[in-house]
Amino acid sequence: MTAVILTRNAAATLENAMRSLPSGMPILVLDACSTDGTTLLARNAGATVIERVWTDFVDARTFALQQVVTPWAFSLDADEACDALLAEAILACDGGYEGYSVVRDTMYRHRRLRMWRDESLVRLFKVACVRVEAHPTTGGAAALHERYCVHGPVGSLAGHLVHNSYPTWQSYREKFATYTQIEAEGVPASFLRFVREALLFPLRVARYLFLRGALLDGIDGVVIASASAAYPVVVQWRALQR
Repeated sequence: MTAVILTRNAAATLENAMRSLPSGMPILVLDACSTDGTTLLARNAGATVIERVWTDFVDARTFALQQVVTPWAFSLDADEACDALLAEAILACDGGYEGYSVVRDTMYRHRRLRMWRDESLVRLFKVACVRVEAHPTTGGAAALHERYCVHGPVGSLAGHLVHNSYPTWQSYREKFATYTQIEAEGVPASFLRFVREALLFPLRVARYLFLRGALLDGIDGVVIASASAAYPVVVQWRALQR
């Protein structure tokens, strides 16, 4: 089994991600021309590193899997880490399924937010039985929010992935801007769609605050609920600006 990690200037988080994996697991790092020492850090940790110009998320993950020489692969983002229970579950996996899902908790300012808890994602799989598909939040043709789709039955693993993607408000803003721009390039420009998404904004905020518990997380929950609700509005607005 090989752990596969995509990187781009990920020196600040990569060491923690690699250290969280089961001891001795081979690691393949596909790096998009980092300039912050990511590749040196990965090689010093014993990882195999392939450097490649960035294309998009789907193509990069598909290419990375094509380089895996073991029958099984575990996909880990550079800003994620396995907890101890998940690392044990990976090591003890009996291969009774074609793939396995894990539960991920995404952090904001080092806090677990209720609306970002217990996200189920396929991450461990037989390489020959999986394909990578894009699932942009607002539809369209953007190659992001990708998923691993397994041909065959999928089990689940104990433990959690901890996703430290947004340590600050600024880091969240930067990724919000990047992802909404990518999605906007994949959707048709439509003023009617923009108006529709704008009208749905308050309903989404209410759903996130009350049905998904964001209000219980205080100001951080309100901020993320509001930004998440605004995401499709911003995508449609950016599409109009092309």
